[in-house]
Amino acid sequence: MGFADILKPDGVIHNLNARCKREALEIMAEKAAGIVNRPTPEIVETLLQREQLGSTGVGDGVAIPHGKIDGLGSIVGVLTLLEKPVSFDALDDQPVDLIFLLLAPANATAAHLKALAKVSRLLRDPDTRAALRGADSAESLFALATSAEKPDAA
Repeated sequence: MGFADILKPDGVIHNLNARCKREALEIMAEKAAGIVNRPTPEIVETLLQREQLGSTGVGDGVAIPHGKIDGLGSIVGVLTLLEKPVSFDALDDQPVDLIFLLLAPANATAAHLKALAKVSRLLRDPDTRAALRGADSAESLFALATSAEKPDAA
């Protein structure tokens, strides 16, 4: 499974203007809802329930909110660069400006974990993060994310 399977051009938001974590998640959930044809409130609720277990802010200005939804046909991602960083209760207490939302079918445990690892590997690289933050459009954000994909570890 590559990024082309998870992230599509219509799953990218450039310079999202959000005042807080919840607002960013709601706007991203709305974008995801259009892609997966599910109600936005269902996606928001799934994401907020996951956040209650612990923040998905992984550090270095990055968050990877994720959840599983019954009836979803495949794993879907939404990549967002925020206009201004927001507090995300991240592990390093730094605000977040790069968010990669990941939704998976309820029964896709192994695939979900593999996709999370792939996203984490991508966003852990400082050069990739810098390139994504320098993107000037949704199209360039998409191109950078998909071209920077790291091969799966053997």
